[in-house]
Formats: sequence, structure tokens, C-alpha cells
Amino acid sequence: LGLNPEEFDDPFVIHGGEGFAHVTGRWRIGGYAGMGGTTISTIPEIIVFSDTDDDDTLDVGEPFKPYTEDFNPSIKAKFSFLLGAASVEYVMPLLQDLELSAGALMGLGRVSMALDQQSGNPRWNKVFTNVYGTMDSTGTLYYGVDAADYDDPKILPGMVPGLLRDVSAAFFNFQPYVAVKWQFLERLGLRISVGFNKGTVNAGSWKLNGRTTIDDSPTSALSGVSFRTMLYIGL
Repeated sequence: LGLNPEEFDDPFVIHGGEGFAHVTGRWRIGGYAGMGGTTISTIPEIIVFSDTDDDDTLDVGEPFKPYTEDFNPSIKAKFSFLLGAASVEYVMPLLQDLELSAGALMGLGRVSMALDQQSGNPRWNKVFTNVYGTMDSTGTLYYGVDAADYDDPKILPGMVPGLLRDVSAAFFNFQPYVAVKWQFLERLGLRISVGFNKGTVNAGSWKLNGRTTIDDSPTSALSGVSFRTMLYIGL
């Protein structure tokens, strides 16, 4: 594809919020929602070659030259992560304004990778046109072919300035953690937690453009150390 995945933001930052409610004694339940994204892009150099044997590969003896015009394609990838979870934790007061808690987040997440490849500037009046042919008012598509393909036509899309593919999946997420809260004002505190995030996308669960299942997609692990910092408002 021409992109280096190591150029994605590391650490990966998620923005969100969470709330809590005491249940009984030192037990507390809550909820969390967050989302984040990171983007990388490139504009590759192009070598144009004469593919004399139609194998889409530059072979020895085939003439080639660098492309020097202004229509180099741009390639962009965006990684997005969304999470909604419930939490349960046990609170252990240390000092009057300091407490330690241990618990776990459990919920559903969604991860997606959008790949955008553009070789021209999109025009508004062409964005919503049909890439296969001409559609009439009755919903019939007219697709033109040459005489050689008339008897056995292959319906293929026409020339388009870009291609966007979105690969996504939903998964169950589990995150055990420990947290420290410092109540530095009567109703304002600082809470910091450290945990280990564990999520797994099962094989065959990835979808293309949100609807078409990719049956041979592999199992993917979404795991790593997690740090959460929040401004705590309340008692």
C-alpha cells in the first residue's frame, strides 16, 4: 500500500468521559465512553513502464520512466477506536482526600481502518454520479460496451478519481485497572488509573464498508497498557 503503520500515533490517545455511583459500602459502579483516531498519509513517486507481457510487473527489458506530472495519487489511512463500557470497582480510602480503587471495565468496542486513495480533485456535481453507466428515471442502468464484449459483457466500474475502503469490526473489551483519586477541592479531584486493555476481534468478523463480511480475515488482538487521566467532579 505504501504506508508505514509504525507512523500511527504511539501512544494512541482516546478522549472520553466516565461517571460513577456508589452502590453499597465500598463498591462503586460506573460507565465509560471514549473515542480516538490517528491518520497517516503519503504521496508516492511513480514509475511508468510499458507492460509488454501484461503481467502488471516491471520486467527486464521493458522500457520505463519516472512520472513527472502533477497527478500523483495520495494515499491516506485513518485508524479509529470507539469504546463504551461499564465499570465496577472496590474503593479503599487511604487518607482523608486520597483513595485507591481496583476494578474492571467491560463493554463493547469498535475498531476501523479507512483507506483513501485519490488521484484527482473530486467535483461536487460528479460525486453522486453512477460509476457504471447512466441511470434513467425508472431505475434502469444503461451500460455501454464495444462490439467484442456485447455478447458476453463484463460489468465493471468506470474511471473514478479515488477509492475509499473502510474495514471495521466490533469486539468485546475487558480492562482490569487500579486507580488513585486525589480530592484537592471539596467537589473537584484528579483521578489517574493504570490498566491492561484486552480485546479480540474473532476471525471472519471484519467487515468491508460496514456490511460485507471478510470471511478470511484473521483474528486480531487489541491489547496494551492503558493510562486514564480524568478531572473528577463530585464527592
